[in-house]
Amino acid sequence: NYEENDIFWCTADIGWITGHSYILYGPLLNGATTVMFEGVPSYPDFSRFWEVIEKHKVTHFYTAPTAIRALAKENIDYIQSFPLSSLKVIGSVGEPINEEAWHWYNDHVGGKRCPLVDTWWQTETGGIMISPLAFITPTKPTYASLPLPGIQPVLMDEKRNEIEGNQVTGSLCIKFPWPAIARTIWGDHQRYKDTYFSTFPGKYFTGDGALRDEVGYYRITGRVDDVIIVSGHNLGTAPIEDAINEHPAVAESAIVGFPHDVKGNALYGYIILKETGESRDRKNLANEINVMISNQIGPIAKLDKIQFVSGLPKTRSGKIMRRILRKIAEGDFTNFGDTTTLLNPEIVDEIKEGRI
Repeated sequence: NYEENDIFWCTADIGWITGHSYILYGPLLNGATTVMFEGVPSYPDFSRFWEVIEKHKVTHFYTAPTAIRALAKENIDYIQSFPLSSLKVIGSVGEPINEEAWHWYNDHVGGKRCPLVDTWWQTETGGIMISPLAFITPTKPTYASLPLPGIQPVLMDEKRNEIEGNQVTGSLCIKFPWPAIARTIWGDHQRYKDTYFSTFPGKYFTGDGALRDEVGYYRITGRVDDVIIVSGHNLGTAPIEDAINEHPAVAESAIVGFPHDVKGNALYGYIILKETGESRDRKNLANEINVMISNQIGPIAKLDKIQFVSGLPKTRSGKIMRRILRKIAEGDFTNFGDTTTLLNPEIVDEIKEGRI
């Protein structure tokens, strides 16, 4: 839906694939004007994104749910000072967007008039694979909707069979190649084949789980390897985090497992609260959160430990570094691995000190 004189802004870091494809190559090869932004949405204050949109009259705005959640928990005055009337299309990229963040983005940034294009793709796909078409595809909160022309997604079961019909869940694969598919891993082609084509032979395995609803819309449910076995039950972290994030006091959450003598593994929740200025009893809040989880998923998914934090360790591209959270939950502070890509390294010490 790009037209002459439109301004496209993808807020991604230039070193991330989203920066390659949607700051540089994609817009410029199509003759678009693109904004390159070097900085973070919180500096010098939380109105930074909205100032840039107003200054450059941005028409197409593409950012990550992580950024949206971070901005949503701040004072609404930061955004209400800007009309954002230049915007025509808003987009989401990088991870599944939860329903509360979707509505905040749609209402306060898009003004309930801009199509919210929730896109699904990966570094290895090179570009968007499943996404609404702006002004054409009806949107649905948390759903990436339909595949783009030529893309043929399929859902697979544990027996490597293709799942037919709608209202089903499974492992998301792509049936046939597409132009931007990654061709290999540099210097290790066997690893490329083993990683992407061995789990479901003849199909590209994305590593994501997905739901296909009654009309064929796709909803990404999270990484299939983000599964924690608790008392013999396989629990995906994404549905639990979605349930937590529906609590009106919660801005964002991350769930990891830690060893438990009886259950094998138990659940540890790191939870960021919204900046409302209100004081809440943390014990009561933790109980409310576990009641929500129990009602939506089941008692087996309740959190054994809840730590309220001011932030989560994230890369510049907005990905939560769960291995750090997992190690802290386990009480292992010895080796967090490579942390050079951390955007906020100071938060790690804060979380360590507050460990339950």
